Amino acid sequence: MTGEAHTNSYYAATAKRQSDYPALREDASCDVCVIGGGYSGLSSALHLAERGYDVMLLEANRIGWGASGRNGGQVGSGQRQEQDVVEEMVGKADAQRLWDLAEESKAVVKSRIAKHSIDCDLKPGILHAACKPGDASEFPSYVDKLAHDYNYPHLRAVPKAEIREMLGTTRYHGGILDSDSAHLHPLNYALGLAQAADEAGARLFEGARVTAFQDGSKCRIECNGYSVNANHVVLACNGYLDKLEPRMAGKIMPINNFILATEPLGEVRAREIIRDDVAVADTKFVIDYYRLSADGRLLFGGGENYSRHFPKDIAGFVRKYMLRVYPQLETARIDYAWGGTLAITLNRMPDFGRLSPNVYYAQGFSGHGVAMASLAGKVIAEAVAGTAERFDVFERIPTRRFPGGTLLRWPGLVLGMMYYALRDKL
Repeated sequence: MTGEAHTNSYYAATAKRQSDYPALREDASCDVCVIGGGYSGLSSALHLAERGYDVMLLEANRIGWGASGRNGGQVGSGQRQEQDVVEEMVGKADAQRLWDLAEESKAVVKSRIAKHSIDCDLKPGILHAACKPGDASEFPSYVDKLAHDYNYPHLRAVPKAEIREMLGTTRYHGGILDSDSAHLHPLNYALGLAQAADEAGARLFEGARVTAFQDGSKCRIECNGYSVNANHVVLACNGYLDKLEPRMAGKIMPINNFILATEPLGEVRAREIIRDDVAVADTKFVIDYYRLSADGRLLFGGGENYSRHFPKDIAGFVRKYMLRVYPQLETARIDYAWGGTLAITLNRMPDFGRLSPNVYYAQGFSGHGVAMASLAGKVIAEAVAGTAERFDVFERIPTRRFPGGTLLRWPGLVLGMMYYALRDKL
């Protein structure tokens, strides 16, 4: 096995198992070649193998090495955009279909964890916290809308006084508690999916960096100086696509996000800051998101950058965001700090598509990928098997390219993010 080791994160330090899949050392052939060993790739490999396909998965580094092993671990409801925005974007009929698919995405995660006994600290609940009074004032009507229009009874508007008791901070003006959402240890979940795919018969390879591929009636993939011939290809690279496929690259923007893990806080102190052990995400454009680990640490995500380099002091970079919420953690030791790269789209909706009749992709989960990327593998497997109606619902979402393509998208995004960051501060 070759390829980069996992970043020095809390997740890597508490992984329940280590992946040990071989590198590609010879020419090969298969029914379906999956490129990328994150959630969408692993889920594709698992669902396809269960359907009887001969599947090869090629991961450049280690399974779950990218965003799938580094993220905030939130298994959220709906799409990345709220349903009224989705309705305007695709119409009410497809908005309903996308809601139903998002509900299924949570069920896919929960059922896979149960079926394969994946030990990944799955816990219920996400609390969405309002940073501004105006945000909080809209929450009750949105709770009513989802209950009435989408038959979703699992939301509850939380008033200002109660959210202060729930989170031990005066920063928020109210919230929405989603009791059917969840949070988990993302790397252990990814490693569990890999083991399930392996047991289902998929062939997994690590240190298998794909450098080129050609589509056609038979696809040819170049990897480690060898070639793989496949009837179908699934591109599951997301923020790590780089220059592999220019036809997709202009639709996504890779951005970097950062997380820290404090020392274990102890039961009393941990419950003072998150009383009910739910995950939290706020309403800023560049959100803060956080939760407690299984051993009582605060895992806090905050801040982004848009360069190809991480800050030299990631702990210091994230800590200032944490202390704005929890100044009482001024003396808490920071044991881990890490970053990862995710892919966003202009409309913050996932981008599913075909590059040719036998080349599928899913990308641009925009920070909502734990559940949605898990579902992506299921609907891609359906499409490969000839039933593409559900895949087509995602493919119909209008996905614009970033202005300026891959060359000029960076400065445009930075200017836009600076504007929204200023709005957050104001």
